[in-house]
This record gives sequence, structure tokens and C-alpha cells, in this order.
Amino acid sequence: MTSCFVKFLSRFDQMNSKCKNRLTSKVQGFALATMLTMLTSLTISAQDVSYSEQRHYTLIGLGDSITEGGPNFTSYLYPLWEKLFAAGFSVEFIGPRNAATSIGGIAHAGFSGRTAEFLDSSIDSIYSAYPADIVLLHAGHNHFQEEQPVAGIINAQESIVQQIKAINPNAIIVLSKVIESGKLPKYAYIPELNDAMERLYEKLDAQYEGVYLVDQSAEFEWPSDAIKDNVHPNPSGAQKMANVWFEELQTILEEPPITFSPTMYTYKSTSTEELKLHVFSPQNGLKNREKPCVVFFFGGGWKIGTPLQFYREASYLASRGIVAISADYRTEFENGSTAFESVSDAKSAIRWIRAHAQELGIDPNRIAAAGASAGGHLAAATATLDGLDEVDEDLTISSRPNLNILYYPVIDNGPKGYGAGDLKSNYKDISPIHNLRVAVPPTLILVGTEDKSLPVATAEKYQQLLKELGVACELKLYPGAGHPIFYYRKGYSPYYDQMMADTEEFLIKHDFLEP
Repeated sequence: MTSCFVKFLSRFDQMNSKCKNRLTSKVQGFALATMLTMLTSLTISAQDVSYSEQRHYTLIGLGDSITEGGPNFTSYLYPLWEKLFAAGFSVEFIGPRNAATSIGGIAHAGFSGRTAEFLDSSIDSIYSAYPADIVLLHAGHNHFQEEQPVAGIINAQESIVQQIKAINPNAIIVLSKVIESGKLPKYAYIPELNDAMERLYEKLDAQYEGVYLVDQSAEFEWPSDAIKDNVHPNPSGAQKMANVWFEELQTILEEPPITFSPTMYTYKSTSTEELKLHVFSPQNGLKNREKPCVVFFFGGGWKIGTPLQFYREASYLASRGIVAISADYRTEFENGSTAFESVSDAKSAIRWIRAHAQELGIDPNRIAAAGASAGGHLAAATATLDGLDEVDEDLTISSRPNLNILYYPVIDNGPKGYGAGDLKSNYKDISPIHNLRVAVPPTLILVGTEDKSLPVATAEKYQQLLKELGVACELKLYPGAGHPIFYYRKGYSPYYDQMMADTEEFLIKHDFLEP
């Protein structure tokens, strides 16, 4: 019933927005009062709408180097993924190629140096292999003004749409006016091309359902949004392109069950960036009551990753009365750092949270550290390791959590464990299983039986060693699951609900949650 009611609330909000000019204030007041009465008798949380029921989309970015990105310029792919994920949409990017980003490779069909005509000649095989629900087509560069290429580009794009629709009539295809360039006279034809795109869209819109047009040229200003070649987007330009795609997709895709809007706090400034805590605070309960806290650390081998990985979990736990935080930390991709700096950041995060507990409404004696894979290592490291602290921090404030929740964690960096040479040669400084002590808090380990990075035997050994120290440790096994147990970027997993239920049960048992 609750799930249905959440959907009803969403539809009511849409209806109220569309019809507010027709409703009298008296009717609006009655409607809102009725809704508030219903809300007081029913608690709604993110988990009430099952993610298994959410529409999952596949998306392919189709184009040239502007889609693909490069070592010296930025693609719109990652900022668009970030916007869609934060807005609650479940969208997986697919395609034959991969762009390196801070969350790993993002798949696409961008071909550097290629034309719309090339895409036309290849689209049948590309789309047959990667039949995405959504196609974003940005193509038109890589010609010269002297070629008078506009007619050929338009014919190629029309053919691309026809071929995709022949394979999948339900495909959503978003055409685009292309970004303009200061590389002249080569790209002097682009304004003419963009005018022709309007006429092409009108023609295709009359023929097909699910064809749309956006204008990437409207906001993009090459003097400020392109790199020195006056063509390819810099980070600002990539963000603008992502914004244009996102604004259109918001109107096309099914409304997600929940959107995310954490409050950001800077907990540490490094030589390369300011590290943030993404804080989800409970909206119910007594404002002055100190609440327990869970801080999540994302996975990615200490090389890649994003705090967005734990937005769903953090949002749900906040709805249950916990201050839930997803923490950023230094990674190799963004900072050229190692696992040792990542551990230092994780300890800094917990120390900062404890020091600012009153400001955040947190009980400083009920802070849980959680994480997945390398993030699970960081959570375990904060509970087990001495050292690796920042020298300028107040070390009288403990960085040790009061609870550990470890999702398929890296807990053994020893000679037979996980990690590169620098980890293994210094494993005594960084390997949780080699630094267990009585002060380790109660621990929950969640691992798949087919995990190659954390063999079940290693998890069982960790559990046994803690029990010998008198520390409570629970081990939850998921038959058939590997590493990771599920990919947060690929939508719903059948393991998700069980993992959250096991997490919730553990938090209840240790007085972090009400039953």
C-alpha cells in the first residue's frame, strides 16, 4: 500500500502543479490539508518504492570525439551520468567503446575524427549489437566548409534514425544541433547545419514517435567552453552539454521513485581538491535529538569511484532516522594517490564528523563506518589501523568508528591478499586483518560465495580472529554472488533488498535504529 501511496503522491504533485491556476485557494487548501493528514499517519521512505519496479534504461552516446572525449578534453558522458543518477534515474550507458572517467570506463559509440556519414554506414551493426533504449546523436563535425557538407550530413542523420527505428521502433532518439567552433573557416558551415537540423526534426517527428531535438549550440560558447583548439569541450563545456541532454531526458523518461539532494560539507582540503561529505539527514523526529550516523566509503580499488555509489542506501537510512553520509576521498584517477592517502582521508572524515557531531545532530558515540570493496577496506582500516593520520589534525579526537559494516571488503593486503606491490610490501601498516585488536567495534561482513577478491575463507578467518578478541562479528554469505555483489551503475540487483535488510537488522541489534 505504501508503494502505491508514494506513487499517488508523485502524481498528485504533478496534477497540482499543472492545475494550480484552475483551482481555488480553498480547494488547494483542502487538498493539501488532506495530504498532510495522510502523511502524519504513514511513514514514507525511499525503500517503500522497490527499485526492482523502477524502469531501467540503456543509453548510447553516438557521435565523434566530442562524444568520446580525449586525454586533453572532456566528454559530456560522465557529467550526464552523474546528473541522471543523482536525479534518481536508472540509466546504464552502453556501446562498443569506453571513455576513461573517475568512475571507470563509460561505454559509448563516439568515434574520433569520424563523420556523420561514417556513423550512417556503421549504425546497423553498432545498434544491432547495442540496442539502447535511448540514443543521443551529436554529429556533424570533421568536414570542411569547402566540401559544402550540410546536405550529406542531414541525409546521413536521417538514415541513422531510419535504421535505428527499423531495428527498434520504440527507441528514443535525441538529435542535436551541434556545438559551434572557433576553428574557422573549417567549421563555418555549422550554423547552416543547425538550421537544417530544425527541418530534419520536423520531418522525422511527423514520421516517428520518440524523436526529439535539442540545441547544444545555444549555451555552448567556444571561447570559454572549449580547449585551445576551439573545438573540443573543456570541463565547463562538457557540463553545459550534459545539462542540455539532461533537461530533455527529464521530460522523456519515467519519473524515478526518489531524487537525491544531500547537503555538502568540506571535511578536508588537499593539494589537489576539497574533499566533501554528502550528508543525508533525517526529516522526521525531534530536531534536538542526537542521532546515530553511518558514513559510507565507495569502492573502486582506491583508483576510481564516486560518493554517488551509496546515495540510495544513505537516503533510505536517513528516512529511518540515521544521519547517513557518503564520503569522498582521494583516488588514483583524480589525484594520483595511493591506498595510503585514501586511508588517511577516511580517518580524517570520521574525525571531522565526530568533531562536528553537534552541528550535524549526531551522537559522537554512535558512528558506523561502512563501505564496499576498497571502500570496505577503508571502513575496516579506520577501525583497526594506528597511524596514517594527517599530522595537522587533532589526534585527541578518535577516528575509530563504533560499528563496522563491510560489503565485500578488502581486508587482507598481505602477501597472499589483494593489492599491488606497494601495498603488499607495507601490508603491516595497512592490512586490516593483520591489525586486529580488542578495540575493533562490532562488525558485519557481507560477501558473495564466488568472490575472488575476498574468499569466504578469508572472511571467516577475520570473523574468527575478532571473536577470539571478544568482538562481535557477523558474516552474511550470498550464494552465487561475486565481486562486487552488484554494480550500482547497472540498476537493480536481486541481492539489493536482502543486503539492505541484513544491514538494517545489524543496525537495530546495536541500537543504531529503532525496530
